[in-house]
Amino acid sequence: MYKKPFIIVEAGCNHMGQMEIAKDLIEIAAHFCKADAIKFQKRCPRELLTPEQYDAPHPNPANSYGDTYGAHREFLEFDADQHRQLKKWCEEAGIIYSTSVWDLTSAKEISDLNPRFIKIPSACNTHFEMLQWLCDHYEGEIQLSFGMTTKEEEEQIVELFERKGRAKDLILYNCTSGYPVPFKDVCLLEIIRMKEQYEGRVKSIGFSGHHLGIAVDIAAYTLGAAYLERHYTLDRTWKGTDHAASLEPDGVRKLVRNLHAVYESLTYKKNEILKIEQIQREKLKYRNH
Repeated sequence: MYKKPFIIVEAGCNHMGQMEIAKDLIEIAAHFCKADAIKFQKRCPRELLTPEQYDAPHPNPANSYGDTYGAHREFLEFDADQHRQLKKWCEEAGIIYSTSVWDLTSAKEISDLNPRFIKIPSACNTHFEMLQWLCDHYEGEIQLSFGMTTKEEEEQIVELFERKGRAKDLILYNCTSGYPVPFKDVCLLEIIRMKEQYEGRVKSIGFSGHHLGIAVDIAAYTLGAAYLERHYTLDRTWKGTDHAASLEPDGVRKLVRNLHAVYESLTYKKNEILKIEQIQREKLKYRNH
């Protein structure tokens, strides 16, 4: 039995620090793309980065919005009140708001907004202090990606949620952390392994893709990923590191359309001869005389 696909567009920091662009991302995702949810990101750069990392230059200066990596990250950050406004815009547009949290301060700030779900990115899935705090204080769904994660770390994460009685609220994502990811490194069959290992222990399995195009997502869904997440931008040529690995609105719209078509198609025949076939059978079927 296939669940209807739940499709999340990851706006991340593709708003380039501008609330006006963030609002456009929300409106277009809701009304044109017909996505189920849109997800942003929340960081506290001073908490997340060491002083050396904060003061270092951006590794790709052409994509930087500041003189240092820390200044770049600060430029792209929205504060808690701005995230409250993003959530309000999402509610008005009829799309679910969510955010990835990268540190404990951000987790607490976003938890106060009580979104339907919070995302743990691959980079932070072993931040056990943050995971424990969310298990204890946030009642919503927690989605978590398994990019750049060992099998031992995976098990530690799931066992933490089980000990806290929160595994029923946990969705695990197959993910390869790269921007963009070549097809040979997408490793879709990991979805089957994750289902075999975790399906009875957590709420569901998903797929977070950083590849190009939309064909792979259809395969991910048919393999059992009920939740699908893709990076999303209004223009792939904009300045920033994630735009090139993102889908533009028309790509998201086609992905949503195609996933819904596949969902509708994944059934058995209800009768040996379907009603739509009966007319053709009477007209075309070879008869032995």
